[in-house]
Amino acid sequence: MEKRPQLDITLCAPRGFCAGVDRAIQIVELALEKYGAPVYVRHAIVHNKYVVDGLKAKGAVFVEELDEIPDTGKPVVFSAHGVPKSVPADARQREMFFLDATCPLVSKVHVEAQRHFEAGHEIVLIGHAGHPEVIGTMGQLPDGAISLIEDAADAEAFMPRDPANLAFVTQTTLSVDDTAEIVGILQRRFPSITSPHKEDICYATTNRQEAVKAVAPEVDAMVVVGSPTSSNSVRLVEVARRAGCSRAFLVDRADQIDWSQFTGIRRLGVTAGASAPEKLVDEVIEAFAQRYEITVGTKVTARETIAFNIPRVLRDMEVSAGR
Repeated sequence: MEKRPQLDITLCAPRGFCAGVDRAIQIVELALEKYGAPVYVRHAIVHNKYVVDGLKAKGAVFVEELDEIPDTGKPVVFSAHGVPKSVPADARQREMFFLDATCPLVSKVHVEAQRHFEAGHEIVLIGHAGHPEVIGTMGQLPDGAISLIEDAADAEAFMPRDPANLAFVTQTTLSVDDTAEIVGILQRRFPSITSPHKEDICYATTNRQEAVKAVAPEVDAMVVVGSPTSSNSVRLVEVARRAGCSRAFLVDRADQIDWSQFTGIRRLGVTAGASAPEKLVDEVIEAFAQRYEITVGTKVTARETIAFNIPRVLRDMEVSAGR
């Protein structure tokens, strides 16, 4: 029997589910327990196919718009990414029962944007066009109240109406380094620009990127477990490559691994985006174990203890479910 090559795997910690994702999934699961199937979910509750498919199997029905939902009185859940103000307003008009699974850290950005608007500031949002979180944040205010800046070039080209009266907020799942570069340009061009009271990029995004930065220079290749629709997962691949690991790849599941990309490796880093469950990390490790003699270690760069409350209407279910 041919001897399998040795492979040392380093798991990044923290990795995987964050408190906002955990809360959003719980809201759907508890709503299914309390109200029975179907429970409707507007947009993917989190950006992970495995999670969405698992909830579908339990009776969740995913839609993109409220008009796809029949008038049955069944609950509708808004995704963790947040929604424009028009969506809950529309739901109320239709007399729908809705549960808001927006991550509290995204809600914080919404509140900040509203305060800046009420203070008369012109608002800049640093983020990616078309991402549901960006759509939700821009949809908190009237059209034209928020200008989107996606990259350094946008920041250099931006021409505000009143340079002395600017404020910025950011998407929560961005690259920490990219955002710092963009903020630096805005602060150089507009020294009086108002910053968030507290960093908008969420603790989990920051922690997962820092863990990758610590591991990437020490390994020959890196696997980021996550879906291509997941902004924070895609950022982890970029962070790994910038930190010195050119062979960094995003995989949704172990069966997507392109083994030709891993020829000759001796050290592998593994992490997971904030919407990827640990079960998928285990799958990836098992796939490598079938081809290599593996050792598995963990590099811990932060400890996470944050948890978010679920809506009051579901808390009795949380207790009965033993959560």
